Amino acid sequence: MTEATNSRPLDHDAPFYIAGHRGLVGGAIWRALEGAGHKGLIGRTSGELDLRDRGAVFDFMADARPQYVVLAAAKVGGILANNSYPVDFLSENLRIQTNVMDAALEYGTERLLFLGSSCIYPKLAPQPIREDSLLTGHLEPTNDAYAIAKIAGILGVQSVRRQYGRPWISAMPTNLYGPGDNFSPTGSHVLPALIRRYDEAKQAGLSSVTNWGTGTPRREFLHVDDMAAACLYLLENYDGAAQVNVGTGRDATIREIAHLVAEVVGYEGETLWDTSKPDGTPQKLLDVSRLREIGWESQIGLREGLESTVAWYREHVGHLREAG
Repeated sequence: MTEATNSRPLDHDAPFYIAGHRGLVGGAIWRALEGAGHKGLIGRTSGELDLRDRGAVFDFMADARPQYVVLAAAKVGGILANNSYPVDFLSENLRIQTNVMDAALEYGTERLLFLGSSCIYPKLAPQPIREDSLLTGHLEPTNDAYAIAKIAGILGVQSVRRQYGRPWISAMPTNLYGPGDNFSPTGSHVLPALIRRYDEAKQAGLSSVTNWGTGTPRREFLHVDDMAAACLYLLENYDGAAQVNVGTGRDATIREIAHLVAEVVGYEGETLWDTSKPDGTPQKLLDVSRLREIGWESQIGLREGLESTVAWYREHVGHLREAG
């Protein structure tokens, strides 16, 4: 049964640290908190504060004394990066999480929200994936190091709850997209990659676009502003040890999503599929029953979210994040 509490409003004047506030998720959470009237927001870029440096993190926390923390900072990457550099993904994420959580515990952080990833679940977990599928099977080998780090973060939150009784929580988002995403040709995920590909084809007047695979795998996508709204809701309305899946509860085929992206960008050419390229996992859909029981559901439909994301992409196309 879901552990939930009555509403516990956040103090809008309290110091509130968002670790990773320049990233896709952290940036959306910052915007949501600003919109809700929070005046004590604290953010540090990686150049200002290296979260892998334990001493620096403790010095920062001793000075800032945040009442609330959202831990959205992480070393992230696509399949190739995860598969090629597992030591980096395991070591850096473990250090980031442990340093922030230990310092938050030391300096009195009341509520902390740890953000994970749906890759924590077994590769062959039954669909849609429930929270209790965690640790019931083998992980996807190409990103197991990252997944293990995130699982350790969940256990870190649960351990603080057990040992110190603080209402810290964890949330596991599905595939996210929206303003601030990575549109790099080599480092982006499927949705921003499709947006860039179709928009460039439209601008260049190309007669066709070729996508990888068969287009049959099914994927779930959540707009990052919905994710941010869910995070604020959980901080005020959820107090449970189990991680909470955050998604829409709906998915679509890559072929359907590609068709919708083409419509939104106004591309009228032909879409081809290179079936010699891999499809990836057939389906990855999160069960969001627990989130709905707590009282939250996504509000931004895929077409609406794509329209705003395409508009943002076109406005920022000259100076996009190009990390691979």
